[in-house]
Formats: sequence, C-alpha cells, structure tokens
Amino acid sequence: MTDDNIQVNPAMPGAKALELLSDISTWTNTTTIILHGGSVFEFKGVFPPGEVANGFYNLSGGNGFEGHLNLAKVYSIAFQSKLHRGRESHAFVFQDIREECIFKIFLGRDQDGVLHPIQKQRYLAYQQQYQLGDTA
Repeated sequence: MTDDNIQVNPAMPGAKALELLSDISTWTNTTTIILHGGSVFEFKGVFPPGEVANGFYNLSGGNGFEGHLNLAKVYSIAFQSKLHRGRESHAFVFQDIREECIFKIFLGRDQDGVLHPIQKQRYLAYQQQYQLGDTA
C-alpha cells in the first residue's frame, strides 16, 4: 500500500448492510463521510443504532447524527484501505448498483491518532471473509 494506492477489495453484498451497521453501532468512535453535490459531510462519533420502519433504517442515536437510510439502495459494501496523510486508513464503502458511493464509515482513532485495534481486527475479519468468497 502506497500513498497513491487505494486498495478496494471484494465487496460484501448489500443485503448484509443491516447486520454490519448493527455491529458498527456497538463500536467506539468512527468517522462517517457523506459525499454529495461536491461537498463532504463528516461525522465523528459512535455510529448510531437504528431500527427498520417504513422501509428505512432509522438512525436514532441521540448524539446529533440521525437519518433514514434506504438499505434497498445499498448494492454492495466495499473494503477500502489506503494511507491517509501517511497513516493507515480503512473504510466500509456503501455503494449503489452503479458502484457509486452512498457513504463511507472509516475506522476510528484514539487520542494519539492510532486506529482502534479492536475495530481494525473486526474490519480485517470482515474483509478476509469476503476475500474468500463467503457471501453468506
């Protein structure tokens, strides 16, 4: 992996989005990035838990980050690994059927800027599972 090289590995099927988001909501701080209309929106904190109602996954964490995700639009979840400002970085990239990014969730860092080790371990476990072709 080099500064200019982004590694995107085999993707998790979008049908796993609810399961993954439920898991991530139990993690410590992450960074969620939403790219829209040439703007970048960023939320740093615990990804909020949610529940399915009225066709959406409704986020309700009470921490200032809320929303309504249309999980039916998530076709795949790619694994993105790259160096960012010289530091290791990993993200789950939620994509639509055209492989366009809907949003990303980056692993969080501690006060020293080090990736949370448990998050990294879980990310790599998901990544390995889908590199081996397991879509179950």
